[in-house]
Amino acid sequence: QGQLVESGGGSVQAGGSLSLSCAASGYDYSRFCMGWFRQAPGEERTGIAAIDSGGSKMYTDSVKGRFTISQDNAKKTLYLHMNSLKPEDSAMYYCAYTSIRCRLLLRPLGSDEYNSWGQGTQVTVSS
Repeated sequence: QGQLVESGGGSVQAGGSLSLSCAASGYDYSRFCMGWFRQAPGEERTGIAAIDSGGSKMYTDSVKGRFTISQDNAKKTLYLHMNSLKPEDSAMYYCAYTSIRCRLLLRPLGSDEYNSWGQGTQVTVSS
């Protein structure tokens, strides 16, 4: 049984930066699609970035140019570097894993495509 553990959340002022990490264990790291999702109170969980085991990346429009997803295969760790943060970026952030390559998914940023989730880490951006 695999496990995903997020870390790095916190509070920051608008315009600031934060980096999130997601340590993966017990998964096949040779073939996967991994994503970052966020959920604000009263809202649905939405995908914001995904990365394929081959390295291809995708982002939702609201974070393009501000957020960068990356992976370290040796450390089996997924990252999300967030710049120019806005109050509307405040949410619980989750990482997710599926052993299916991103290019084979119907919706790589769709939460129903993933079968393993971390416990989440809170990001709060104040104005």
